[in-house]
Amino acid sequence: MRRAALLVFTGVVTVAGVAAAAEPFRQLKGAEIKTRFSGMEFTDDVHWATVFAKNGSFASYEMGAVGKGRWTVVKDELCLTETGAAHRCYQIWASGKDVQLRREGMLPENGVLQKPVKREAR
Repeated sequence: MRRAALLVFTGVVTVAGVAAAAEPFRQLKGAEIKTRFSGMEFTDDVHWATVFAKNGSFASYEMGAVGKGRWTVVKDELCLTETGAAHRCYQIWASGKDVQLRREGMLPENGVLQKPVKREAR
């Protein structure tokens, strides 16, 4: 019984320690957005990914489909213009490599920033 109580206590302390160590999300400013996204991939690691080239172009991959467009940072927002689609801008919130793209009236797009993975169009 004493051992079980110790294991439960240890588990609670471990979980609480991990939760306390998590970095809260904070909004990135313009220069941070440009630095963090340039040359990186924003992805859910399963269904979609967007690769941000250093020259301001991007390629998006979603369930085998490929899209292309341009990205810029305007004030403190990441702005995307995909070929054949409307121009849209997002606030960027980050916690470590976890990132959220936020727009008013929309649910955030959650993903991670990582080095690009080689992909092939289908």
